[in-house]
Amino acid sequence: MNLGKKAGNTLIKSALLIMSCCIVLTSCSVFQKSAKKELNDGFYTQRNDHQKKRVYIDIVEDNLRIHATKRVNRQLIVDTTLKMLVFPKEMKGAYEQMVSFNKASFDIDFFTIPLKLRPGQKSVPAQLNANLNGAVYLGFRTDKYVLNYTANPLGKSNRDINHFGFSIGAFTGLGNTFMSPTNTDNVLQQEYDGIVWSKGLAGIFAINHFTVGLALGFDNLLDKNNNIWIYESKPWLGLALGLNLN
Repeated sequence: MNLGKKAGNTLIKSALLIMSCCIVLTSCSVFQKSAKKELNDGFYTQRNDHQKKRVYIDIVEDNLRIHATKRVNRQLIVDTTLKMLVFPKEMKGAYEQMVSFNKASFDIDFFTIPLKLRPGQKSVPAQLNANLNGAVYLGFRTDKYVLNYTANPLGKSNRDINHFGFSIGAFTGLGNTFMSPTNTDNVLQQEYDGIVWSKGLAGIFAINHFTVGLALGFDNLLDKNNNIWIYESKPWLGLALGLNLN
């Protein structure tokens, strides 16, 4: 019987480890994509001089081609009758005006929470836990690209694009937690790795290459000892990794 439980726990831990590794590896490629400052082709909201309008950005080599848009039968299309605006990578002279392009979207992603700060409960002080976990995230994302030109001593200006991203949403997933007499108020006399269901809210903020995420969540132990676990349904703060802001 004990061998069966140990084998089951080993299988569960292995599955969680594989899932977390996949999420972390995926996150590395996600962060590489998110670190790109260049805009992608698509529809954006352009803001400059307190004006706001919908445009379509077409990237051809190093040039950003900004096309005006119009609505036809409630559908947004490119207005080819108007002249497009081109922002080259380098131009002669100075360009004083700052332009920003915003894009909102719905996010569906996977991420992991490597660190959880649990507030003190009963006689146990606050703890910083590192456990295997993986979660599905659903939320709304806003990306903002700020374009300007920086003049150099040769009388030319180089294009510079800074990216700011923010996403907020909800997550749900599975993880594990170490069960012991300490976190069960000395009721449990054995030690094992329990499975928890995690859920909560997360917010992600990005500035160019720097990305950070915070999560506020709650855990529920998925076995018979959930009524003696001191962290059952208690809030925690966590560091989130792997959210795609691209």
